[in-house]
Amino acid sequence: MELLYNLFIQLYFYIAKVVAIYNPKAKKWVAGRKNIFEKLEQAFNNNTAKIVWLHCASLGEFEQGRTLIEQLKFQIPNSKFLITFFSPSGYEIQKNYKDADWVFYLPIDTKSNAEQFYKIVNPSLIIFVKYEFWFHYITQAKNLNIPILLVSGVFRGNQPFFKWYGNLHRKMLQCFTHFFLQNQKSINLLHQLNITNNITLSGDTRFDRVVKIANEPYKNIDIENFIGIAKTIVAGSTWIEDDEELDHFANTNNHIKFIVAPHEISENRLQECLSLYKNAVLFSNIKLAPKNCNVLIIDNVGMLSKLYQYATITYVGGGFGGDGVHNVLEAAVYGKPVIFGPIYDKFIEATELENAEGAYVVEDALELEKIFNELLSNAILYNNYCINAKQYVFSKTGATNKIIEFIYANRLLTS
Repeated sequence: MELLYNLFIQLYFYIAKVVAIYNPKAKKWVAGRKNIFEKLEQAFNNNTAKIVWLHCASLGEFEQGRTLIEQLKFQIPNSKFLITFFSPSGYEIQKNYKDADWVFYLPIDTKSNAEQFYKIVNPSLIIFVKYEFWFHYITQAKNLNIPILLVSGVFRGNQPFFKWYGNLHRKMLQCFTHFFLQNQKSINLLHQLNITNNITLSGDTRFDRVVKIANEPYKNIDIENFIGIAKTIVAGSTWIEDDEELDHFANTNNHIKFIVAPHEISENRLQECLSLYKNAVLFSNIKLAPKNCNVLIIDNVGMLSKLYQYATITYVGGGFGGDGVHNVLEAAVYGKPVIFGPIYDKFIEATELENAEGAYVVEDALELEKIFNELLSNAILYNNYCINAKQYVFSKTGATNKIIEFIYANRLLTS
Protein backbone atom coordinates (compact mmCIF):
# COMPACT_ATOMS: atom_id res chain seq x y z
CA MET A 1 0.00 0.00 0.00
CA GLU A 2 2.86 2.39 0.75
CA LEU A 3 4.20 1.86 -2.77
CA LEU A 4 0.81 2.73 -4.26
CA TYR A 5 0.60 5.79 -2.03
CA ASN A 6 4.01 6.98 -3.19
CA LEU A 7 3.07 6.45 -6.84
CA PHE A 8 -0.14 8.42 -6.28
CA ILE A 9 1.73 11.33 -4.72
CA GLN A 10 4.19 11.47 -7.60
CA LEU A 11 1.41 11.21 -10.16
CA TYR A 12 -0.56 13.96 -8.40
CA PHE A 13 2.44 16.29 -8.57
CA TYR A 14 3.02 15.48 -12.24
CA ILE A 15 -0.63 16.13 -13.12
CA ALA A 16 -0.57 19.40 -11.15
CA LYS A 17 2.41 20.57 -13.22
CA VAL A 18 0.53 19.79 -16.43
CA VAL A 19 -2.67 21.46 -15.25
CA ALA A 20 -0.64 24.50 -14.13
CA ILE A 21 -0.03 25.33 -17.78
CA TYR A 22 -3.61 26.60 -18.10
CA ASN A 23 -5.02 26.71 -14.54
CA PRO A 24 -3.99 29.72 -12.37
CA LYS A 25 -4.68 27.95 -9.07
CA ALA A 26 -2.61 24.91 -10.04
CA LYS A 27 0.12 27.26 -11.26
CA LYS A 28 0.33 28.83 -7.80
CA TRP A 29 0.28 25.35 -6.19
CA VAL A 30 3.31 24.28 -8.23
CA ALA A 31 5.18 27.60 -8.14
CA GLY A 32 4.80 27.85 -4.38
CA ARG A 33 6.76 24.60 -3.97
CA LYS A 34 9.59 25.56 -6.29
CA ASN A 35 12.92 25.61 -4.43
CA ILE A 36 10.93 25.08 -1.24
CA PHE A 37 13.80 23.53 0.71
CA GLU A 38 16.18 26.33 -0.18
CA LYS A 39 13.59 28.76 1.19
CA LEU A 40 13.15 26.69 4.33
CA GLU A 41 16.91 26.47 4.87
CA GLN A 42 17.22 30.22 4.64
CA ALA A 43 14.24 30.86 6.91
CA PHE A 44 15.27 28.47 9.70
CA ASN A 45 18.99 29.09 9.62
CA ASN A 46 20.34 29.55 13.17
CA ASN A 47 16.92 29.29 14.80
CA THR A 48 17.14 28.19 18.45
CA ALA A 49 13.54 28.73 19.60
CA LYS A 50 11.01 25.95 20.07
CA ILE A 51 8.77 25.71 17.02
CA VAL A 52 5.08 24.93 16.83
CA TRP A 53 4.17 23.67 13.36
CA LEU A 54 0.50 24.04 12.38
CA HIS A 55 -0.58 22.44 9.11
CA CYS A 56 -3.86 23.31 7.37
CA ALA A 57 -5.37 22.17 4.11
CA SER A 58 -6.75 25.57 3.23
CA LEU A 59 -8.32 28.75 4.59
CA GLY A 60 -11.19 27.11 6.47
CA GLU A 61 -8.85 24.84 8.41
CA PHE A 62 -6.58 27.79 9.12
CA GLU A 63 -9.49 29.55 10.81
CA GLN A 64 -9.85 26.48 13.02
CA GLY A 65 -6.18 26.52 13.95
CA ARG A 66 -5.49 30.22 14.38
CA THR A 67 -7.10 30.49 17.83
CA LEU A 68 -4.49 27.99 19.05
CA ILE A 69 -1.64 29.94 17.49
CA GLU A 70 -2.83 33.22 18.95
CA GLN A 71 -3.24 31.85 22.47
CA LEU A 72 0.04 29.94 22.42
CA LYS A 73 1.90 32.96 21.07
CA PHE A 74 0.51 35.06 23.91
CA GLN A 75 1.20 32.49 26.62
CA ILE A 76 4.58 31.18 25.36
CA PRO A 77 6.12 34.21 23.62
CA ASN A 78 9.53 32.58 23.30
CA SER A 79 8.17 29.94 20.92
CA LYS A 80 7.97 30.46 17.17
CA PHE A 81 5.23 29.39 14.80
CA LEU A 82 5.30 27.81 11.36
CA ILE A 83 2.11 27.47 9.34
CA THR A 84 1.96 25.34 6.20
CA PHE A 85 -0.82 25.07 3.66
CA PHE A 86 -1.66 22.48 1.04
CA SER A 87 -3.87 24.80 -1.03
CA PRO A 88 -3.17 28.19 -2.65
CA SER A 89 -6.54 29.49 -1.42
CA GLY A 90 -5.18 29.32 2.12
CA TYR A 91 -1.57 30.28 1.49
CA GLU A 92 -2.21 33.27 -0.77
CA ILE A 93 -4.59 34.90 1.69
CA GLN A 94 -2.61 34.19 4.86
CA LYS A 95 1.01 34.27 3.69
CA ASN A 96 1.52 37.49 5.66
CA TYR A 97 -0.39 36.38 8.77
CA LYS A 98 1.03 38.50 11.58
CA ASP A 99 1.06 35.85 14.31
CA ALA A 100 3.13 33.36 12.32
CA ASP A 101 6.90 33.56 12.12
CA TRP A 102 6.87 31.59 8.86
CA VAL A 103 4.20 30.62 6.32
CA PHE A 104 4.98 28.09 3.59
CA TYR A 105 3.40 25.57 1.26
CA LEU A 106 3.81 22.01 2.48
CA PRO A 107 6.33 20.15 0.27
CA ILE A 108 4.73 17.11 -1.34
CA ASP A 109 4.56 14.08 0.92
CA THR A 110 7.50 11.86 0.01
CA LYS A 111 9.77 10.10 2.49
CA SER A 112 12.82 12.10 1.48
CA ASN A 113 10.90 15.39 1.64
CA ALA A 114 9.58 14.60 5.11
CA GLU A 115 13.05 13.68 6.37
CA GLN A 116 14.56 16.86 4.93
CA PHE A 117 11.69 18.99 6.27
CA TYR A 118 12.15 17.75 9.84
CA LYS A 119 15.92 18.13 9.63
CA ILE A 120 15.51 21.80 8.72
CA VAL A 121 12.49 22.79 10.82
CA ASN A 122 12.94 20.54 13.87
CA PRO A 123 9.49 21.32 15.39
CA SER A 124 8.77 20.71 19.06
CA LEU A 125 5.03 20.30 18.54
CA ILE A 126 2.95 19.49 15.45
CA ILE A 127 -0.73 20.34 15.04
CA PHE A 128 -2.73 19.01 12.09
CA VAL A 129 -6.19 20.47 11.57
CA LYS A 130 -9.41 18.55 10.97
CA TYR A 131 -8.64 15.92 8.33
CA GLU A 132 -5.17 16.44 7.00
CA PHE A 133 -3.31 13.13 6.84
CA TRP A 134 0.06 12.88 5.09
CA PHE A 135 1.69 9.51 5.60
CA HIS A 136 5.39 10.36 5.55
CA TYR A 137 5.10 13.53 7.60
CA ILE A 138 3.00 11.76 10.22
CA THR A 139 5.03 8.56 10.49
CA GLN A 140 8.32 10.46 10.52
CA ALA A 141 7.04 12.59 13.42
CA LYS A 142 6.41 9.38 15.33
CA ASN A 143 9.90 8.09 14.49
CA LEU A 144 11.41 11.32 15.81
CA ASN A 145 9.24 11.32 18.96
CA ILE A 146 7.70 14.68 18.10
CA PRO A 147 4.22 15.06 19.64
CA ILE A 148 1.52 15.45 16.99
CA LEU A 149 -2.06 16.50 17.69
CA LEU A 150 -5.15 16.36 15.50
CA VAL A 151 -7.48 19.24 16.39
CA SER A 152 -11.12 19.79 15.43
CA GLY A 153 -10.96 16.31 13.94
CA VAL A 154 -13.89 14.64 12.23
CA PHE A 155 -14.13 11.03 11.10
CA ARG A 156 -16.75 9.40 8.90
CA GLY A 157 -17.38 5.71 8.28
CA ASN A 158 -16.73 5.99 4.54
CA GLN A 159 -13.11 7.10 5.05
CA PRO A 160 -10.27 4.65 4.24
CA PHE A 161 -9.37 4.29 7.94
CA PHE A 162 -12.45 2.11 8.38
CA LYS A 163 -12.22 0.07 5.16
CA TRP A 164 -10.51 -3.26 4.51
CA TYR A 165 -7.94 -1.52 2.34
CA GLY A 166 -7.09 1.16 4.92
CA ASN A 167 -4.00 -0.34 6.59
CA LEU A 168 -1.80 2.58 5.58
CA HIS A 169 -4.33 5.08 6.92
CA ARG A 170 -4.72 3.15 10.15
CA LYS A 171 -0.94 3.21 10.56
CA MET A 172 -1.11 7.01 10.50
CA LEU A 173 -3.67 7.05 13.30
CA GLN A 174 -1.28 5.11 15.52
CA CYS A 175 1.22 7.96 15.25
CA PHE A 176 -0.89 10.70 16.81
CA THR A 177 -0.21 11.73 20.38
CA HIS A 178 -3.79 12.87 20.93
CA PHE A 179 -7.03 13.40 19.02
CA PHE A 180 -9.26 16.39 19.76
CA LEU A 181 -12.52 15.52 18.03
CA GLN A 182 -15.68 17.40 17.21
CA ASN A 183 -18.32 14.77 17.98
CA GLN A 184 -19.08 11.46 19.65
CA LYS A 185 -19.59 9.71 16.31
CA SER A 186 -15.92 10.30 15.46
CA ILE A 187 -14.89 8.93 18.84
CA ASN A 188 -16.99 5.81 18.33
CA LEU A 189 -15.34 5.19 14.97
CA LEU A 190 -11.86 5.35 16.50
CA HIS A 191 -13.00 3.01 19.27
CA GLN A 192 -13.74 0.44 16.56
CA LEU A 193 -10.02 0.54 15.77
CA ASN A 194 -9.11 0.13 19.45
CA ILE A 195 -7.98 3.73 19.73
CA THR A 196 -9.44 4.71 23.08
CA ASN A 197 -6.93 6.27 25.47
CA ASN A 198 -5.79 9.40 23.64
CA ILE A 199 -9.08 11.04 22.62
CA THR A 200 -10.82 14.17 23.90
CA LEU A 201 -14.29 15.30 22.85
CA SER A 202 -13.27 18.94 22.49
CA GLY A 203 -15.66 20.34 19.90
CA ASP A 204 -14.64 22.64 17.09
CA THR A 205 -12.22 25.54 17.58
CA ARG A 206 -14.10 27.50 14.91
CA PHE A 207 -16.73 28.40 17.49
CA ASP A 208 -14.06 30.18 19.52
CA ARG A 209 -12.80 31.89 16.39
CA VAL A 210 -16.15 33.28 15.23
CA VAL A 211 -16.98 34.56 18.72
CA LYS A 212 -13.64 36.38 18.78
CA ILE A 213 -14.37 37.93 15.37
CA ALA A 214 -17.85 39.03 16.45
CA ASN A 215 -16.46 40.69 19.56
CA GLU A 216 -13.96 42.80 17.62
CA PRO A 217 -15.28 46.32 16.89
CA TYR A 218 -16.07 46.96 13.24
CA LYS A 219 -17.74 49.83 11.45
CA ASN A 220 -17.97 50.45 7.72
CA ILE A 221 -19.53 53.81 6.86
CA ASP A 222 -19.87 52.98 3.16
CA ILE A 223 -21.79 49.79 3.93
CA GLU A 224 -24.01 51.58 6.44
CA ASN A 225 -24.79 54.36 3.98
CA PHE A 226 -25.65 51.80 1.31
CA ILE A 227 -28.03 49.95 3.63
CA GLY A 228 -29.64 52.96 5.26
CA ILE A 229 -32.70 51.73 7.13
CA ALA A 230 -33.53 48.93 4.70
CA LYS A 231 -33.83 45.30 5.66
CA THR A 232 -30.75 43.53 4.40
CA ILE A 233 -29.83 40.05 3.24
CA VAL A 234 -26.12 39.21 3.36
CA ALA A 235 -25.22 36.29 1.09
CA GLY A 236 -21.73 35.00 1.77
CA SER A 237 -19.39 32.65 -0.10
CA THR A 238 -21.76 32.28 -3.04
CA TRP A 239 -21.18 30.33 -6.22
CA ILE A 240 -23.13 30.90 -9.41
CA GLU A 241 -25.58 28.14 -8.37
CA ASP A 242 -26.41 30.17 -5.25
CA ASP A 243 -26.74 33.45 -7.13
CA GLU A 244 -29.14 31.82 -9.58
CA GLU A 245 -31.38 30.94 -6.63
CA LEU A 246 -31.12 34.43 -5.12
CA ASP A 247 -31.27 36.76 -8.09
CA HIS A 248 -35.03 36.73 -8.73
CA PHE A 249 -35.85 37.79 -5.19
CA ALA A 250 -33.20 40.52 -5.28
CA ASN A 251 -34.31 41.79 -8.68
CA THR A 252 -37.99 41.96 -7.72
CA ASN A 253 -37.62 43.42 -4.21
CA ASN A 254 -35.76 46.65 -4.72
CA HIS A 255 -36.70 47.88 -1.23
CA ILE A 256 -34.54 45.11 0.29
CA LYS A 257 -30.76 45.52 0.21
CA PHE A 258 -28.51 42.62 -0.72
CA ILE A 259 -24.82 42.28 0.07
CA VAL A 260 -23.34 39.43 -1.96
CA ALA A 261 -19.81 38.16 -1.29
CA PRO A 262 -18.82 35.61 -3.97
CA HIS A 263 -16.58 32.76 -2.86
CA GLU A 264 -14.18 33.67 -5.67
CA ILE A 265 -13.59 37.18 -6.96
CA SER A 266 -12.09 36.61 -10.39
CA GLU A 267 -13.15 39.05 -13.08
CA ASN A 268 -15.37 36.41 -14.71
CA ARG A 269 -17.05 35.58 -11.42
CA LEU A 270 -17.78 39.22 -10.64
CA GLN A 271 -19.24 39.69 -14.12
CA GLU A 272 -21.53 36.71 -13.53
CA CYS A 273 -22.87 38.44 -10.43
CA LEU A 274 -23.32 41.76 -12.17
CA SER A 275 -25.23 40.02 -14.97
CA LEU A 276 -27.57 38.15 -12.60
CA TYR A 277 -28.30 41.01 -10.22
CA LYS A 278 -29.82 43.78 -12.32
CA ASN A 279 -29.36 46.70 -9.91
CA ALA A 280 -25.91 45.90 -8.60
CA VAL A 281 -22.63 47.68 -7.99
CA LEU A 282 -19.19 46.47 -6.97
CA PHE A 283 -17.96 47.47 -3.53
CA SER A 284 -14.97 49.19 -5.13
CA ASN A 285 -17.47 51.46 -6.94
CA ILE A 286 -19.89 51.89 -4.03
CA LYS A 287 -19.64 55.69 -4.02
CA LEU A 288 -20.88 55.67 -7.64
CA ALA A 289 -23.93 53.49 -6.91
CA PRO A 290 -27.16 54.84 -8.49
CA LYS A 291 -30.18 55.43 -6.27
CA ASN A 292 -32.03 52.34 -7.52
CA CYS A 293 -29.09 50.07 -6.68
CA ASN A 294 -30.05 47.43 -4.10
CA VAL A 295 -27.27 44.83 -4.55
CA LEU A 296 -23.69 45.33 -3.44
CA ILE A 297 -21.12 42.84 -4.78
CA ILE A 298 -18.08 42.48 -2.53
CA ASP A 299 -15.00 42.35 -4.77
CA ASN A 300 -12.34 41.85 -2.11
CA VAL A 301 -11.29 39.17 0.38
CA GLY A 302 -11.52 39.49 4.15
CA MET A 303 -14.68 41.50 4.80
CA LEU A 304 -17.31 38.79 4.87
CA SER A 305 -17.07 37.63 8.48
CA LYS A 306 -17.71 41.21 9.61
CA LEU A 307 -20.47 41.95 7.10
CA TYR A 308 -22.89 39.41 8.54
CA GLN A 309 -23.50 41.77 11.45
CA TYR A 310 -25.33 44.11 9.06
CA ALA A 311 -27.78 41.40 7.98
CA THR A 312 -31.42 41.01 8.77
CA ILE A 313 -31.17 37.50 7.30
CA THR A 314 -28.04 35.64 6.21
CA TYR A 315 -27.53 33.21 3.36
CA VAL A 316 -24.42 31.01 3.23
CA GLY A 317 -23.39 29.67 -0.16
CA GLY A 318 -22.06 26.33 -1.33
CA GLY A 319 -25.14 24.27 -0.52
CA PHE A 320 -26.17 24.02 -4.16
CA GLY A 321 -22.74 22.77 -5.28
CA GLY A 322 -20.83 19.53 -4.96
CA ASP A 323 -18.56 20.60 -2.09
CA GLY A 324 -21.37 21.66 0.20
CA VAL A 325 -22.18 24.67 2.34
CA HIS A 326 -19.48 27.01 3.60
CA ASN A 327 -19.00 28.43 7.11
CA VAL A 328 -22.43 28.92 8.70
CA LEU A 329 -20.92 29.87 12.07
CA GLU A 330 -19.62 33.22 10.82
CA ALA A 331 -23.23 34.20 10.20
CA ALA A 332 -24.95 32.53 13.15
CA VAL A 333 -22.66 34.11 15.76
CA TYR A 334 -24.33 37.48 15.17
CA GLY A 335 -27.72 36.05 16.08
CA LYS A 336 -29.21 36.16 12.59
CA PRO A 337 -31.23 33.43 10.85
CA VAL A 338 -29.09 31.40 8.45
CA ILE A 339 -30.30 29.88 5.18
CA PHE A 340 -28.40 27.47 2.94
CA GLY A 341 -28.90 24.91 0.18
CA PRO A 342 -29.49 21.15 0.41
CA ILE A 343 -25.89 19.86 0.31
CA TYR A 344 -24.71 20.14 3.91
CA ASP A 345 -24.67 16.62 5.39
CA LYS A 346 -20.86 16.55 5.76
CA PHE A 347 -20.93 19.63 7.97
CA ILE A 348 -21.85 18.90 11.57
CA GLU A 349 -22.41 22.52 12.52
CA ALA A 350 -24.86 23.08 9.66
CA THR A 351 -26.90 20.04 10.66
CA GLU A 352 -26.89 21.01 14.32
CA LEU A 353 -27.80 24.63 13.55
CA GLU A 354 -30.80 23.50 11.54
CA ASN A 355 -31.85 21.12 14.32
CA ALA A 356 -31.55 23.98 16.81
CA GLU A 357 -33.96 26.01 14.64
CA GLY A 358 -31.37 28.64 13.92
CA ALA A 359 -31.16 27.81 10.22
CA TYR A 360 -33.32 26.80 7.27
CA VAL A 361 -32.37 24.43 4.47
CA VAL A 362 -33.95 25.22 1.10
CA GLU A 363 -34.23 23.07 -2.01
CA ASP A 364 -34.82 25.72 -4.65
CA ALA A 365 -35.52 29.41 -5.33
CA LEU A 366 -39.26 29.10 -4.60
CA GLU A 367 -38.64 27.71 -1.14
CA LEU A 368 -35.90 30.25 -0.54
CA GLU A 369 -38.21 33.16 -1.35
CA LYS A 370 -40.95 31.67 0.83
CA ILE A 371 -38.56 31.54 3.81
CA PHE A 372 -37.34 35.08 3.16
CA ASN A 373 -40.91 36.38 3.18
CA GLU A 374 -41.88 34.44 6.31
CA LEU A 375 -38.90 35.70 8.29
CA LEU A 376 -39.39 39.28 7.12
CA SER A 377 -43.09 39.33 7.97
CA ASN A 378 -43.28 37.23 11.16
CA ALA A 379 -41.45 38.98 14.01
CA ILE A 380 -41.94 36.14 16.51
CA LEU A 381 -40.57 33.52 14.11
CA TYR A 382 -37.69 35.81 13.17
CA ASN A 383 -36.70 36.56 16.76
CA ASN A 384 -36.80 32.89 17.72
CA TYR A 385 -34.40 31.99 14.92
CA CYS A 386 -32.10 34.86 15.89
CA ILE A 387 -31.96 33.71 19.51
CA ASN A 388 -31.51 30.05 18.59
CA ALA A 389 -28.66 30.78 16.15
CA LYS A 390 -26.66 32.78 18.68
CA GLN A 391 -27.30 30.40 21.56
CA TYR A 392 -26.15 27.46 19.45
CA VAL A 393 -22.79 29.08 18.66
CA PHE A 394 -22.05 30.26 22.19
CA SER A 395 -22.99 26.89 23.68
CA LYS A 396 -20.22 25.23 21.65
CA THR A 397 -17.23 27.38 22.60
CA GLY A 398 -14.27 26.17 24.64
CA ALA A 399 -12.38 23.76 22.36
CA THR A 400 -9.30 25.98 22.19
CA ASN A 401 -8.91 26.06 25.98
CA LYS A 402 -9.18 22.27 26.20
CA ILE A 403 -6.32 21.85 23.73
CA ILE A 404 -4.16 24.51 25.40
CA GLU A 405 -4.72 22.88 28.80
CA PHE A 406 -3.60 19.53 27.39
CA ILE A 407 -0.44 21.07 25.94
CA TYR A 408 0.41 22.61 29.32
CA ALA A 409 -0.56 19.57 31.40
CA ASN A 410 1.67 17.33 29.29
CA ARG A 411 4.48 19.91 29.09
CA LEU A 412 4.62 19.63 25.31
CA LEU A 413 6.26 23.05 25.01
CA THR A 414 7.44 23.87 28.50
CA SER A 415 9.64 20.90 29.45
